Parts: sequence; structure tokens; C-alpha cells
Amino acid sequence: MQQCGNNFKHLSRIEERNLASIAENQKMREIAYSMDLLLPGLYVWLMGFSLRIGGSVPDDKPYKYPGTINSSKGIALVLPRYKIFTTYLGSYDPEQTPNTGNN
Repeated sequence: MQQCGNNFKHLSRIEERNLASIAENQKMREIAYSMDLLLPGLYVWLMGFSLRIGGSVPDDKPYKYPGTINSSKGIALVLPRYKIFTTYLGSYDPEQTPNTGNN
């Protein structure tokens, strides 16, 4: 019976990590959306930590905003009149896995 209790503890830790990962992905999606639309704000992300002052939550109607930040660290300052200063030079498109299959 004790082994069963350990399995539940293990599962709850996995669920906690999954929920934390989902929350962090949502925060990064909000930063990508705000930077992509040049919404004024300060955006910082560093290996699982993120800070968004300003910007906006993605409007997922009529479809869910698919963008993301493809970097583990960076900072951006977006000012009014579409001025952006950022360390991030990548795309907001989701990373594509290379097709290594033989066609």
C-alpha cells in the first residue's frame, strides 16, 4: 500500500511540472504576441522566468495565436510609435522540426 502512495506523490509532482510548463508557455506566448504586434512594454525572459510589463494577452478569436519566442533568454523594450529595442532577432513562428525522412 505504501508503494501506491509513492506513485500518487510521483504523479502529483509530474502534474505540477506540467502545469508550471503550461503556465510558462502561456507567458512566453503573451510576450511573443505583444512583441509581434509592437505593443508598448518591457519584456524579459530568462530560462523559465518571464516578466511582461505592458503588452497584452493574445486575442484567440477567430484563431489561437501560434507564435512563440524561440530563445531561452532575452529582453525587449517596445516604445510607442513602433520603436523596438531587443536582443531577440528570431522569428515568432513555432519551431519546425526538420524533415529527415526520405521522400
